[in-house]
Amino acid sequence: MKIKNYLQDLGIKFKEFKHPAVYTCEQAEKYNKNIRGIHSKNLFVKDRKSKRFYLVILPADKKLNLEELDKKLGDKLKFANENNLKEILGVESGAVSPFGLINDKNNNAIVVTDNKIWNSDYVSFHPNINTETLELTKEDFHKYLNSLKNRINII
Repeated sequence: MKIKNYLQDLGIKFKEFKHPAVYTCEQAEKYNKNIRGIHSKNLFVKDRKSKRFYLVILPADKKLNLEELDKKLGDKLKFANENNLKEILGVESGAVSPFGLINDKNNNAIVVTDNKIWNSDYVSFHPNINTETLELTKEDFHKYLNSLKNRINII
């Protein structure tokens, strides 16, 4: 897989977990018992004119408050559609994660990550498919994000 090779080329170690396809955090709970660290939800949103896209990474148990996020980012936001997901991140609904950013050749997506995710000792995300999860350390997660040219906002 492209993302695994990319991580290995950066010297990033990860632990791989295979599981049935999951589409929600609730479904993933059944399979993430042995995965360390904070579990997340990854949402792809855009401004109303589709000029700016945001990959929002939140703790799995936190609800996205779009109005609050609008204020923090200074944008009126709505959820991106399937075409946006495929075109920018190269993934389908259910497989959204920061690992899709390797497909964002024009660095269109701005990463917005919750402080709890950013500071968690371990994080885990789907490797662009929803039948696997990769666990990595905070340092390696930061190294991965910093290897990309996407802007990062920690909220």
